[in-house]
Parts: sequence; C-alpha cells; structure tokens
Amino acid sequence: MTRVLVVDDQVLIRSGLAAMLRATSGIDVVGEADSGEQAVELADTTGPDVVLMDVRMPGIGGIAATERIVATGDPAPKVIILTTFDLDEYVYGALRAGASGFLLKDTPPEQLLHAVTTVAAGIALFAPTVLERLVEAYVAQPHAGPGTAPAMPSDLHALTSREREVLRLVGSGMSNVELAEHLVISEATVKTHLNRVMAKLHLASRAQAVVLAYESGLVTPRRRSG
Repeated sequence: MTRVLVVDDQVLIRSGLAAMLRATSGIDVVGEADSGEQAVELADTTGPDVVLMDVRMPGIGGIAATERIVATGDPAPKVIILTTFDLDEYVYGALRAGASGFLLKDTPPEQLLHAVTTVAAGIALFAPTVLERLVEAYVAQPHAGPGTAPAMPSDLHALTSREREVLRLVGSGMSNVELAEHLVISEATVKTHLNRVMAKLHLASRAQAVVLAYESGLVTPRRRSG
C-alpha cells in the first residue's frame, strides 16, 4: 500500500486529487494539507511514502516545504511537485530541494497515478527535458561563462576518486545500469558508491546529486550552437 499526502491550497484541486487517489487500488491517502506549513507537519505525523506538492502557496511554498520534508525521516517521503506553471525556476528549484518528480496539473490521471507508484518505488521521475533545462539554467548563470567554474564544495574532497567519478556520471544523466556498464562493475557496487556519495555530501535525492555535479563543475554543460 502506497501512502500519499496531497498538498494544494485550492480545495477543489486538492479534494479532486485525493478522491482520484482514494479510488485507486493500492493507494492510501493519509492526509490533505492546504499550505506548506501544514504539509511539513502532516508529513511528520502521517509518514507518507509520497507527497503530491503544489508549488505555489501562501507562506511556505512547495519548494521550501519539499526541502524540509526530504531532509527529515529515514527514509524521507518522496515528493512530486505539481504546478500549472511550466517554468525553469520551478524545475531547478524542485531538483535542488530534492523532489523526485515534477508534473504539470494537466497531466492525465493515468500518468499521475503512474508517477506516484514509480516514485514510491524509489525511481526519480522527471520529464525528459528536465536535465537539458537544468543545464540551460546553469549556463545562464554569470559564473558559468567560458573558462570559469564555481568553487568546489569542501565536502566534495571527502569523496574517493571512484565516488567522484560516479557523481560526475550521475550528473551526466547515466542510470545505475549504464554506470555499471561504463565502469565495468556490478550494479550493486554502483549503488554502494552512490549511497556513500549521498551520505558524505548530505544529499537526500539523486536529483540533488545531479545539481551538485553541475554546480561543483564536475559536469560542464555544453552550450547550444546557433
């Protein structure tokens, strides 16, 4: 049974999502929240596996609430960001906060349900363009000009050369299977290296690892031509 917390400040949207989920076998809606503050509280008290999080709410918004939620618990709930606004700042913010998915509210019900089950299984779910948009956002930053690179976080020096390579390849978009093939090691060994990277760098999600790989300069985005 997948336990889900639904968060949206608009009661019709929130109740509609909750009703759809309750009608689905294998899903238990453990709560509904109308604000980021309430979402953080209910995530702590109800222990959901997945949180469907509205991004724009009064007070603590969805991105800030996501960051608080994924930083607590072991394991922490997985968060899917829901929004009517398909903007780069929200995609990037969701990645940095540690969300496991980002979907528009006009996503068909069957895709939303698939997203919930996929994320609950521990698989990050983002639209295919997200990594590309992350790169574009990075390139647009002033520090990302030719010949420059951001300072490397001090914690990164705690990584072994193999762990740093794993982080770089994760940032480039490789899956665990692709990592195993590329490094000629088992998938279990890849997971071990990645878990150590996450622990040493205090990362709550693979998405945060991708962000750090770019922001630290381990992965250098390629500029588009034309």
